[in-house]
Amino acid sequence: MSEALALVPKAEAKQSMKDFKSDQEVRWCPGCGDYAVLAAVQSFMPELELARENVVFVSGIGCSSRFPYYMNTYGMHSIHGRAPAIATGLAASRRDLSVWVVTGDGDALSIGGNHLIHALRRNVNLKILLFNNRIYGLTKGQYSPTSEVGKITKSTPMGSLDAPFNPVSLALGAEATFVARTIDSDRKHLQGVLRAAAAHPGTALVEIYQNCNIFNDGAFDALKERDTAQDALIHLEHGQPIRFGAPAPDGLGSKGVVRNAATGDLEVLDLAAEGADASRVLVHDAHAASPTTAFALSRLADADTLHRTPIGVLRDVIRPVYDTDMAEQLDQAVVQQGQGDLAKLLAGNDTWTVAG
Repeated sequence: MSEALALVPKAEAKQSMKDFKSDQEVRWCPGCGDYAVLAAVQSFMPELELARENVVFVSGIGCSSRFPYYMNTYGMHSIHGRAPAIATGLAASRRDLSVWVVTGDGDALSIGGNHLIHALRRNVNLKILLFNNRIYGLTKGQYSPTSEVGKITKSTPMGSLDAPFNPVSLALGAEATFVARTIDSDRKHLQGVLRAAAAHPGTALVEIYQNCNIFNDGAFDALKERDTAQDALIHLEHGQPIRFGAPAPDGLGSKGVVRNAATGDLEVLDLAAEGADASRVLVHDAHAASPTTAFALSRLADADTLHRTPIGVLRDVIRPVYDTDMAEQLDQAVVQQGQGDLAKLLAGNDTWTVAG
């Protein structure tokens, strides 16, 4: 069992997907990408072999935030944008729990942006699933923090003026120790990323491109359709050359990601071009101590067309885990000072007694 799950009790009996389905009617719009993500998570959870009463899903507000109702585990439908803060308290005080946060691009990156970046930098033992459909779905189609510039919506009838967030770039900039991206309709890839996230000690952020077929249908078609996905998706695998596109004679992609010697930026090299040097292609290192290259990879994608979009685990590094360090400090305090006096702690040194 991984270090991240070492303190969580194991299930007494073998579990199946059915064990993680609640008795609640799943209520999303027909065709919503959330159904695919829910099914993928429910079928993946038995692999962890954890007692369901020690698994918790915490959500904020939004379509994705219905998630806890549909998981036969403990859960909380919490406050708009505050799911990471609530989950932090839970994970820090109950290290015997596997705590998952389910949030959306509006919930996590608008009102919840502050809470998200601090959970990431603290490296609390949380797994954050960020459903990104690049729109506000629950409130009926306003632009969100990930909507592209010029997006026509009910709240931006002449086009959005805001430059969008790139959630993966944001997480890497906040020094997150695990950052990944996947797609709702690719169950195999999604579950592979979830396995890696679950095993990671500390905060794991997984951005999931999720289609809203009512208010932003087809936002990710370029990454899903056969005639475009080959040139649009960059599948990242640790230790493998970063190549994509139509197969070259060596069986790998005909395009590769290289570093520009003059600027240091990453760019795409057509390996079929005369004189192209395949040895320049970068080998993906998800465990690199510096997030510099991972950040540069996250910036390859065009915000409008999503061409050259990397998916997979961009970063997976080990750093001290907040709740582990906090528990050690508490144990040390008990050894040095004896059992704490809560009333004395709250009163502090700035308390006076005024005679009547």
